Amino acid sequence: MNVAQAVGAALAALGVRAAFGVVGSGNFHVTNALVENGVRYVAARHEGGAATMADAYARMSGTVAVLTVHQGPGLTNALTGITEAAKSRTPLLVLAPEVTSPTSNFHIDQTALAEAVGAHCARVGSAATVVDDTVMAFLAALLGRRTVVLNLPLDVQAQTLPEEAAEAVRELLAGRGHRDVASRVPAAWGLTFPIESGDDGEPEGLPAEPSDELTRFARMLAQARRPVFVAGRGARGARRELEALGERVGALLATSAVAKGHFHGSPWDLDVSGGFATPLAAELIRGADLVVGWGCSFTMWTTRHGALIGPDAKVVQVDLDPDALGVHREIDLGVVGDVRETARAVAALLGDPGDGHEAGTRGYRSAEIAGRIAREGRWRDVPYEDLSTGERIDPRTLTIGLDDLLPRERVVAVDSGNFMGYPSMFLTVPDSGSFCFTQAFQSIGLGLATAIGAAVARPDRLVVAALGDGGALMGVAELETVVRLGLAMMVVVYDDDGYGAEVHHFGPHGFPLGTVTFPPTDIAAIARGFGFEAVTVRREEDLPGVAEWLKGPRDKPLLVHAKVTGDHPSWWLEEAFRGH
Repeated sequence: MNVAQAVGAALAALGVRAAFGVVGSGNFHVTNALVENGVRYVAARHEGGAATMADAYARMSGTVAVLTVHQGPGLTNALTGITEAAKSRTPLLVLAPEVTSPTSNFHIDQTALAEAVGAHCARVGSAATVVDDTVMAFLAALLGRRTVVLNLPLDVQAQTLPEEAAEAVRELLAGRGHRDVASRVPAAWGLTFPIESGDDGEPEGLPAEPSDELTRFARMLAQARRPVFVAGRGARGARRELEALGERVGALLATSAVAKGHFHGSPWDLDVSGGFATPLAAELIRGADLVVGWGCSFTMWTTRHGALIGPDAKVVQVDLDPDALGVHREIDLGVVGDVRETARAVAALLGDPGDGHEAGTRGYRSAEIAGRIAREGRWRDVPYEDLSTGERIDPRTLTIGLDDLLPRERVVAVDSGNFMGYPSMFLTVPDSGSFCFTQAFQSIGLGLATAIGAAVARPDRLVVAALGDGGALMGVAELETVVRLGLAMMVVVYDDDGYGAEVHHFGPHGFPLGTVTFPPTDIAAIARGFGFEAVTVRREEDLPGVAEWLKGPRDKPLLVHAKVTGDHPSWWLEEAFRGH
């Protein structure tokens, strides 16, 4: 057994289920070793797409995903997707072959490159240490919830393992090595093998111990008259606990954009806080006297540059990572801990709720507010002037029509751009595991690959990719990947013949727009060339073509080429540019 084979075998034994990549000479053997040991390998057409597929797969499956690339340019091609994953704290392990000779065409400082974009860097040092090096890189990704680039020097990959190291790999594959792995992890992490997980696939957190912070938190909740909970990605899997605590203290419920759907179906759900918030959600969040961020980092997007949090409101942030507390805004209390366990612990400290209130009438909850949420709580409940022209459809009208047609059990993946608010807010999702939003780096062109990764992770649901025309053409090669994998997904392209964000940002000031506008492109014809079914939508009357595909058999994926109106910017765009 050589080092390349050992890395693949060890990762399979540790529970890696899927790897994404583009194979070249440097990662040929390690990728084959993954496949030989039962890991599913998904070949992308570009490393940038592969990185984003792996990122999305990890988000939607709750497991560590692997990205495998060629040395040098394979890594640089993947860098935007790796940056998105690193900024999002996605548990992703990048296998990066490495040349050590400075005269090689492939030579770059891969460690500096990885660290420059926020990824952690590790290296397999030798055949004798390959098991330790691989296991610790995997654990750093899993338990640190971070992106790790594992450099695999080419000369080391070819080394034959000494018998002791080979036996360690065999024990891992047989399951006997799990105890040895657990012994390398600090006891405070509480790791057991196989890894215990909650209903959503996320590792279970440790029970929260009583502390001064928890006692103070409980006191603040008990005293609050208008509390609001904002759940972020770190709250995944804790809906039951947060809803129970919210019932106790009368909290209204909201999410950050990445956690959309977390409280779907609750009568107290305000949907997304921030730039995508409905007028009602903005009003009620701004009126809160206590705002609690659960696994939510309170970025400028979530708080509308602070405007959504009232000047007298108290702010509490709960996060596993102490370094995340108070980074984006000043907070009154930071609690380090797992969201699920912290919610349980603070509920226990609150004691018996016997305060004379009827369920659902304490705190910020009243029959009047429940009625307003039912009538005004969704963007489609907000009246608007339909700007459809007959040749182009209003993106709001388009998205509401699609929302009515699509099955409830869906996954929505959204690219970046002027259009992105429409699918993000007008397409409903049934839970927090149904919205994949790779926007931490705000790169366009990631949406299609995001949807592919989500579809591999969630084959039980229809995946809908929402793209702008710029992002769709940027990632167009991965249409072939969709067809090759047999993914019955729907790709919706909001086409305004340009980079709409720049058009609406610079156009009103009289700047020339020739660099950001383009002649019409028949994206439907392009999709058919890759093997898609396609329908062009210019008006509501064209939507039955989508309905026909949804009826089945869906033996080909569908691309909806939507020629949308582009005369007006989306409502959130001004907020977006204020952040630059």
